[in-house]
Amino acid sequence: MSTFRDLLVWQKGMNLVTECYKTTKKFPKEELFGLTSQIRRSAISIPSNIAEGYGRNGKNDYLKFLNISLSSLFEYQTQVEISYNINYITELEFNNIYEKSREVERMLVSFIDKIEKRT
Repeated sequence: MSTFRDLLVWQKGMNLVTECYKTTKKFPKEELFGLTSQIRRSAISIPSNIAEGYGRNGKNDYLKFLNISLSSLFEYQTQVEISYNINYITELEFNNIYEKSREVERMLVSFIDKIEKRT
């Protein structure tokens, strides 16, 4: 029997969380309850909502949580860009993180489309 842990999109989302924590560790201490907390929460929400949706009964519930995950991903991308704009991360870090998040975005959109087409 497969679980949400078998979903590649969930696995990639988990990788974003790990990278987020490693990156935000070096943010200024005064950001601990500001941007650091916010970006971590949005990152955590991505795979968490994929998992929660997987455990729900019915296509509509699943889609609801996948769309919440996608919204959290957009929030995460915005916060990564803010981090770059205020020089908390380098251009190289930004490009690396952003491209990985775009990969998850493409996978998630494709997965949502697949679930929507189920009868």
